[in-house]
Formats: sequence, structure tokens, C-alpha cells
Amino acid sequence: MQTSRGKLIASFAGVTLLAALAVLAVAFSSSDTPPPLTSVAQAPVAQAPVTSGKPAPLKPALPLGISSQLYALAVAPGQEPTAQLAALGDKLFDDKRLSVDDSVACKTCHEPTKGFTDHRGNSATSAGVQDKHGQRNAPTVLNAMFQASQFWDGRSPTLEEQAKLPILNPVEMGQKTPEDVVTKVAKIPEYSDAFKTLFGREPTYDDIAAAIAAFERTQYSGNAPFDRFLAGNPQAISDQAQRGWALFQGKGRCSSCHAFNVVSPLFSDQKFHNIGIAAHVKNFSELARNALGILKSGDTKQIDELALQTSYSELGRFLVTKNPADIGAFKSETLRNIGVTAPYMHDGSLATLFDVLDHYNKGGVPNPFLDGGMQRLALSEAEIDDLVAFLFTLTDDRFAEFNQAEMARQTALKTNRPQRETEIAEGRKGDLGDIGTNPDLRNPASIGAF
Repeated sequence: MQTSRGKLIASFAGVTLLAALAVLAVAFSSSDTPPPLTSVAQAPVAQAPVTSGKPAPLKPALPLGISSQLYALAVAPGQEPTAQLAALGDKLFDDKRLSVDDSVACKTCHEPTKGFTDHRGNSATSAGVQDKHGQRNAPTVLNAMFQASQFWDGRSPTLEEQAKLPILNPVEMGQKTPEDVVTKVAKIPEYSDAFKTLFGREPTYDDIAAAIAAFERTQYSGNAPFDRFLAGNPQAISDQAQRGWALFQGKGRCSSCHAFNVVSPLFSDQKFHNIGIAAHVKNFSELARNALGILKSGDTKQIDELALQTSYSELGRFLVTKNPADIGAFKSETLRNIGVTAPYMHDGSLATLFDVLDHYNKGGVPNPFLDGGMQRLALSEAEIDDLVAFLFTLTDDRFAEFNQAEMARQTALKTNRPQRETEIAEGRKGDLGDIGTNPDLRNPASIGAF
């Protein structure tokens, strides 16, 4: 997994529609009709036969949009989930008894029927035990198996490590120690028996995490209208969405960080960027100095608690790397299923995709650590509508009905646009507005710049 992780990070920002069509036709070799799904939550899998008395790995029935090359990169030999382990992980994922007071499960903040995110109310961040709220918005579990790192700041390198932290975080599931979790699980006969059958022993914390991770490795997601469009069906998405796709690659500059290609079809460069979302914390530098004073090197649990419980959350990737270049930087999250995974950004501060595009249209929010790629876009209202229409075509057909409902809900909120600053976006106001939409490719020396 370590060697494949680097291969997952790709940024073919200049991919064109014709090139994508040509490569996808070879890579997918699929019909326009997606394979049937076994349930809302479960991605389709084909059970391989059991050999030599040992459960064989599940053979994935990969959907249109997820290539076998990507799966091979993400699931290293020995990490392939079996049906039995994935089923155990599914049960643990749904079980509130993993929390300290039997009130919160993984499923609580990652609802399978709604894109594996939290849609319980109007709060920007999820509620844990005793209705405690952290500082981060719960990202989707869908396609997490293909991510080079986990969480908004990449503080966990694997699904197994990611699965351990929410159970122990005081504002999530609230358990005090791994030993407390293991003791509680081991006292439940159905789990004790299952772990003895699968591992030949009573459960360990690593075993519990391995089971949850196995379940999450079955949650790949494709079969979106956009996938059928690229596979050769021009009627799969509307003319408006097709205009949005062109804007996504061009004027909108979206592919700079949300790259798409066949081997990495998540619409993410899987890197970390300061786009100004956290800029309401005015003194980033002082916050960073204070964080360095209390951080223990390599203490993952402390980083997890700082990320969710304190104002240090806004430092983002810096908490992990301690590199000033990472202050306020967060992962470019996947755009797959973006229509059903609101609210948006690490803190859930943007309610709709219209808000997201308004934020980018004005070039983000200025701060000393703003990513150099952020600049105003000068998108018209019609162009924003086209981009939103395109983004809603990236949702898996499993969630088609919910996707339509979300599109209607977000469109109804279109008149409330707290992020819209048209004068900045069009270059009539502000420092970022003075930067041209397109770079000047002439020799700087020829125009007196040097």
C-alpha cells in the first residue's frame, strides 16, 4: 500500500474530452447499462470460491467509472476483503455499542443511504456522544479506499488507522482507550464468536479496525451519468452539464486540483491546499506557533483531538507535517457523489454547490498562506449554473433520487448567496480581482516585468 499510494496521486489537469473517451473505451470495455447493485449501501461484488478451507477474497464487480487498474493499485495483495470479514465490518460499522454510551455508530455520521455522509440536521459538523460537536465535516466513505490518505488533513495513511481514531475521540464515539473498546466488544457473544472464527482469537483493536476497513473496501462508487457520457452515450447528461464539463476543464480551472483521468477517476489531486476557507482565523502564524508548542511528535491521538476539538483545527495539514507551507491547507476532496454530500469543505461552512462556486469565483479569501493557484474566475451566473449541473452528474445511480432532491433543495437556496462577491470575481475590486483570468504567456522581460 505504501508504494501504491504515491501512484494514486495524479493530476492530468489537461485531459480533454476526446482523449478521455478514447482511453475510457479501452479501459472500461463496458456497455451503457451499469451492473445491478445488491443494495443501497453495498457495492456489487462477486464471491470467489473458497479454496483449501480458507475464505477467498471477494472478486469486485467494478462499476463503470472505476477501473481494474485503480483497484489493483489501491488493494494490495493480502488486503483483499473477504465476504466474512466485510460482513463483520458492516455490522461493526452499524453498531452504536462501539461508542462509550451506546449512542453513536460509524453509520451515524456516514449514512449509507445518503452518500455515507451526515444528513441529520442543519449543523455544519457532526454530533457525537452527548451531542458534542467537533470542528470537521464528516467526509464520505465512498471511494475512501482509493484515497492516498484519510481525513481532511491526511493524518491517517490507511483505512485501518482511520477506523481507530473516531472510536477514541472524545467528541465522536468517546471511548477512553483501545482496551476499553476491546473489552466491550469481546463481551458481546456474536462478536467474540465471529473474531474467533475469522482470526482464531478474541478480538484485538487492530482486528476491529481491520474488519471495518474491509467493509469500507467494498464501498467503491461509479455508475454516474457522467461515466456513461464518457463511455459514449451523449444523451447521458444534459447540454447544460456538457457546457459545465467544458468550463470545469477550462475557464473554471477546476481540474487544477480536481483532476480526472482513467486511473485516478476521483476528481482529486489528493493534495492539500489553502483555499481560504479557514481564513476567518486571522492570525494563522500565532496559532501555528502555539500549536508547535503543544504538539507531541508522532502523537496521532493528540493530533486527532486538536483537529476536531479546538481552534487549531483551522491549521489543517500543518498539524500533521508541522510545515508552514501547509498552514490552513486541506485535502482536495473527491467530487464523486458531490451532489449528495453537502455541506461542503472541511468545516461544512458552505451549504450548497452554488456557495462553493461563489467562493472559487472570487479567488477564495485572501490570507498569507493562500494557495498560489487561487485567483478570481469571472464566471457568469449562467456559467455557475452550468458547472453546478455538471457536478450533479457525478453522483452514483444508487443515489439518483436523493441526488434529484438535493439538486432541488440547493437550487431553492440559490437566492441566498453569502459567498457571492461579483465585483471581486469580475476584477473590479480587491487584490485578487486585478489578476487576469488567463496567464500572460509572453516573455516577462519583453513587457518590462524584469
